[in-house]
Amino acid sequence: MIIGKKTFDLSKTHIVGIINVTPDSFFDGGFFQCQDEILRRAEQMIAEGCAIIDIGGESTRPGFIKVSEAEEIARVTSVIESLSRHFDVPVSLDSYKAGVAKAGIEAGAAMINDIWGLRYDAAMAAVIAKTGVACCLMDNRRDLKKRCDLVGSEDKITSVTSSFPPDFSLSLDLAHTAGIKKDRIILDPGIGFDDCEERHQKDLIILSRLQEYRRFGYPCLLGASRKSVIGHVLDLAVTERLEGTIITTVMAIMAGFSFVRVHDIEANRRAIKMTEEILTYRENET
Repeated sequence: MIIGKKTFDLSKTHIVGIINVTPDSFFDGGFFQCQDEILRRAEQMIAEGCAIIDIGGESTRPGFIKVSEAEEIARVTSVIESLSRHFDVPVSLDSYKAGVAKAGIEAGAAMINDIWGLRYDAAMAAVIAKTGVACCLMDNRRDLKKRCDLVGSEDKITSVTSSFPPDFSLSLDLAHTAGIKKDRIILDPGIGFDDCEERHQKDLIILSRLQEYRRFGYPCLLGASRKSVIGHVLDLAVTERLEGTIITTVMAIMAGFSFVRVHDIEANRRAIKMTEEILTYRENET
C-alpha cells in the first residue's frame, strides 16, 4: 500500500504516531501548542520508529466538545504544512469533516482518518476520491444505541460481532460509489467509541475477535492506545496505561493488523519487533 511517497508492506505492523493539537484530548491535550514543540515531538517519534504521523485538531473522546470547521482548519493546516516540509514521513489527518479534510490534503496530508467511516459528512468520500489520498474508515457505534442493549444478551460475542458488517458495508459502499480505490482503504474497529455503559465489555469483545476484521479483505488499524478500556481493566489512570496498550498492540499483530495508532512509539516498536520475530519462527515451523 502506498501512502504519500511511502510504500507499506502490509504483512508487517507499522506505527501511526499520535500528535493532538488540541487543548482537551484525553491523554496529550494541551501538550503540543506551538510549532517548535510539534516538530521536536515528530522528530523524536520518527527516530523511535513512527511510520505515519496522525494529526488531530478536535478531540473525539466520549463527551468531546465539537469545534467549528474554521477553528479545526486553523489548528491543523500549518502543522501539516510544517511536518510535510521537514520530514518525509506521511502525515495523516484525523477528521470527519470534508472541509477540514480538503484543507488538510491541500496542506500536505496523505491520509484521512475518519472516525465516522464517511457517514458523518456526505462530501467526505468525494474529497478523498478526487484527491486520491488513503483513508482509514472506523466502525463508529457511538450513535447506535441498540447495540448497547445487545451486550446484555447471553450470546454477547455473536450479538456484537454480527453487527460489524452492516456498518463497514455502508462505509465501503460510500467509498466505492464515490470512486475511492480499494488500495486506498484501511479499516479500524473503533475501540472506545461507544457512549453506553457497557462499552468496556464491548471493547474487550472486539479486542478478543480482531481477526474477524480481516475477512473484509482490507488492511486494518487498531487504535486502543491508553484508552479507557485499559484503565477499566487495570484500574489505572491514563498516564499509567502503557503496558496495557502494548498488550493490545501484540493482539493486533497476532490478528494480522497492518497498523497500530499509538502515543508511545519506542515501547510499541519493541513489542512489534519481538512479536513479529516470534511469529516468524512459528510460521517456519509450519
